[in-house]
Amino acid sequence: MFNQKRNLLLASAVVAAIAGVAFANAKPSQEVVEARQESQIWTTYALSPYLRANDLKVSVHEGKATLSGHVADDVNKDLAKQIALGVDGIKSVENNITVMPNYKAPAQSADRSYGEVVDDASISSAVKSKLLWSRYADGLSANVDTTRGKVKLTGTANTQEAKDAAGKMAMNTHGVHAVNNQLVVEAGKPAAVAKTEGTDISDGWITTKVKSTYMYSNNVNGSDIAVSTNAGIVTLTGKMDSGAERALAIELARNVRGVKSVDSSLLTM
Repeated sequence: MFNQKRNLLLASAVVAAIAGVAFANAKPSQEVVEARQESQIWTTYALSPYLRANDLKVSVHEGKATLSGHVADDVNKDLAKQIALGVDGIKSVENNITVMPNYKAPAQSADRSYGEVVDDASISSAVKSKLLWSRYADGLSANVDTTRGKVKLTGTANTQEAKDAAGKMAMNTHGVHAVNNQLVVEAGKPAAVAKTEGTDISDGWITTKVKSTYMYSNNVNGSDIAVSTNAGIVTLTGKMDSGAERALAIELARNVRGVKSVDSSLLTM
């Protein structure tokens, strides 16, 4: 079982490696190797939105991983097995996970799980990036804090339009469930932000940021849209599922810093 003893063994091995007290050619003990494998499997479960809420347990011995716990369907049980098999050194899996169709995951604790913390950090990073490379960036000084998919924006905006756009960009980010937009409008007080070098923003930079905006955003399938930029004019090519998706794709491109106009004539439905 992934337990305190093996955590201590793994921590000791890491400290020894950093301190340089281990011999260069020394191999880690079997217990340390197994602790690493258990940790890797468990961490992957913790990061998976399909498995993190389940009470899964992992133990490894001589290349064999033994899994136990409960899941709601066979798909998740098989996913747990495939993840374990994907870890280096795992040769076989004894999958004792019980499938319970009516299984209810343990009640959510007050503290965020490891997976939730990673998700929230990823969301905050994506929102910050979208704000930074947007055409409203010069007028925003925004702090982004995310807790279980709920984004809180604090700081200042120089116009109501910039504040509203920031809230919309945050809400349209993968994983975001709600946005609490507490930006304060302070007209005539632009925020200091990191700007792209040079007076003119390069076409390559614009293309990259438009593609990245699509990648981070909900309701737009960025993989279906080809993006090119010439002299600040962005051309979008592809086929959308709906008029709403097409309109959003155009709006997101327009909101990127340096975009002069968007040619959407090749963006069809």
